[in-house]
Amino acid sequence: MNQLSRRSLLGALPLAAIGKDAFYRIANVKGRQCLLDPAGRPFFSIGMNHIDSAPLRSDDTWRREFGDDAQRWLKTVRADLLAWGFNSVGWVQEYVSISDQHHRHSRSFTAEEYRGLNMPYGHLLPFIESHQWEIETRLPKLDSPGFVEWCDYVARDQCVRFRDDPNLIGYFYTDCPVWVHTRPENAWRGALFDARELETATGRAELQRLATHYYRTLHQAVRRYDPNHLILGDRYEARAPLPEEVVRAALPFVDILSFQCFAPPAELSATLQRWASFSSKPVLLADAAHWAKPYAPSWPPPEDRRHDPALYAQALNSALDLPACVGYHLCGAYLKNNARRYGFRDARNRLEPYVPAMVRANQAALSRFRREIA
Repeated sequence: MNQLSRRSLLGALPLAAIGKDAFYRIANVKGRQCLLDPAGRPFFSIGMNHIDSAPLRSDDTWRREFGDDAQRWLKTVRADLLAWGFNSVGWVQEYVSISDQHHRHSRSFTAEEYRGLNMPYGHLLPFIESHQWEIETRLPKLDSPGFVEWCDYVARDQCVRFRDDPNLIGYFYTDCPVWVHTRPENAWRGALFDARELETATGRAELQRLATHYYRTLHQAVRRYDPNHLILGDRYEARAPLPEEVVRAALPFVDILSFQCFAPPAELSATLQRWASFSSKPVLLADAAHWAKPYAPSWPPPEDRRHDPALYAQALNSALDLPACVGYHLCGAYLKNNARRYGFRDARNRLEPYVPAMVRANQAALSRFRREIA
């Protein structure tokens, strides 16, 4: 039995039949698509994105409070997240430098750091730097032998270390891939596929062929070294052009469709529902936030940007309203830095004033999920 068939069968088993040594799976529970944790319990992922300790080293906070001990800090992060109503970590990498010629994220966590955090998490595999915010790296030729070799290396390097970790929910690929769109700052490198070709049936077929090759290559690389964990795939930018040919190509090779969507709750809900209906797959809101007014969509963000707990609560409930949605991951961050300029704690580790209201929103959402799934 191949791994996809094995996953489908396991996901269909009664909860009590799933062993405690299993990994995160998908099942239909009371009419909704649902993550099951390794013990077989329904799980709606409320995750914090962007966790990086570097801001604490701007002064003596890091040494004074954590003794230059990363594992000690990770235990504090875990305690905070659980106390704040988060039950997972979506994606730890944080953007740390942004300009019209320079945009960098922090590194990902190591296997040891994830173990120290000891929470459910998603991990992004760096197969390709096709993120819409990436402005420094040339796009590769996807159907070249070199790309296949690189993907095998990435999976061999990382998946072998993660394959037995029951806390790993699954693997992401690219954060907002530029399949057919660019931004002004990275127009020099183009998109993965020329959008003008979509005007013909031949062009659309070629895009689906190329995307199928891409998703099959990545799937084979992951499964060569890790038969256990879910594949969460690309984190599509829901408000950018996204051809159906790309998503259709992904469907045989991913377990969940993941989206970034910075939109009002009603638009967010409609967008996720559209792709859930198109695909019959579970959907994950992998990155979203709702900021207090006045909101200016500028980067870097204004110094006074902050979360709006009331809008966040509405968005959480909109996600829960969708039977296909398996989670909402907040564009955090854990710590405020000079690039992001907002977070749950500032660079001196002090709690931001809006946090208690965000905690109430998380707790209410988790209580609702448990009540409805019981």
